[in-house]
Amino acid sequence: MATERIAAKYVYTLEDERPMVDAYVEYDTDTSAIVSVGKASEEDNIMDGAIVPGFVNAHCHVELSHLKDKFRKGTGMAGFIDQINELRDWASRERKIELTKYWMDKMWEDGVAAMADISNDDSSFQVKKSHPMYTRTFLEVFGTEPSQCREVMDSVTDLWAQAKELGLDAAPTPHSCYTMSPRLLSEAAAAGLSSGFLSYHSQESQEEEQYIKSNTGAMYHNRIKAGMTVPEATGKSSLRYFIDRLRCAKPSPYDEHILLVHNVCLNQDDIDAALEVMKNVYWAICPLSNLFIHNALPPVKLMRRNNLRITVGTDSLSSNEDLDMVKELYCIQSNFPQASVTELFSWACLNGARFLRKEDVLGSIKVGKKPSLVFVSALDADGRLTSESRSRRIV
Repeated sequence: MATERIAAKYVYTLEDERPMVDAYVEYDTDTSAIVSVGKASEEDNIMDGAIVPGFVNAHCHVELSHLKDKFRKGTGMAGFIDQINELRDWASRERKIELTKYWMDKMWEDGVAAMADISNDDSSFQVKKSHPMYTRTFLEVFGTEPSQCREVMDSVTDLWAQAKELGLDAAPTPHSCYTMSPRLLSEAAAAGLSSGFLSYHSQESQEEEQYIKSNTGAMYHNRIKAGMTVPEATGKSSLRYFIDRLRCAKPSPYDEHILLVHNVCLNQDDIDAALEVMKNVYWAICPLSNLFIHNALPPVKLMRRNNLRITVGTDSLSSNEDLDMVKELYCIQSNFPQASVTELFSWACLNGARFLRKEDVLGSIKVGKKPSLVFVSALDADGRLTSESRSRRIV
């Protein structure tokens, strides 16, 4: 067995609460499996930075990479939806595939080992099939008209069959409360739950909350203007509405892995309601996307107090300037400095792997695992991220 050693000032195994200092990682050059981890010797070339496991991008829409630099910032969710509807199909299928491959390659080079990705069509499927990055594809379902529920579900079922034929891990998932009729939300949730996984855009904006609670606000008027059918006001938060729709799909509690994405309007009552029925719930935050669309951030302090299983995603290039996990982590650190660097890397690596049920291979540096190894540069004197910090794949 041929092995190599790499060493750095910090090694975040994520098996411990603190990083190892002046440490090495030894790996099998043929299989990339971790062979040993320990204190560096005088012979080791200790890099000034950190070695971390491969990242897990917990929420991405890589098929929307053709929308980079085409959206206006700060339009709110209603304005963002208008732009999606206007620009989504500007590129040819060939161009979309080309850009999907480019950005998946870039994420891989930056150290992303796995991704929970959203798809609305099959344009990313062939790239995913041949790519070294592991992906679980959530086939996003939306449709506001109750009469079209069967047609929409038949369409996503066909897409699901295409993904299965290519050997991709994929299944339908509901998009959000504001793009789906109540019946469609429940039917899509039932299909997703049958696969063991669900990903759901939850509490991304106050507009979403107003829409569900009281049938008011920009998103509600946007839907009415477009002639869409909207659900009756519930007086409840959009997350509680989602829980009600889940119960129509399957009785609680839920042992499936459920990912709630964005969580900008999350509060304690909603956390309690979710934890009561969801036994394996994860919470994805995509801070740069949230700032891009409506200049808001999720309540990370509250999420930390509740010991929620936080994951990190980049969202898409329609609402982000890059798909860079370190930039997301630096944004979180800048706005929530109480979060330690170990926490940040745990959210971006280990928790994402756990959500995907890949923690036996990915997410932490441990003998026998194959997590990928990533070097993060330009840390400050205290070992924290800086605006210059970047990541690059080593293994």
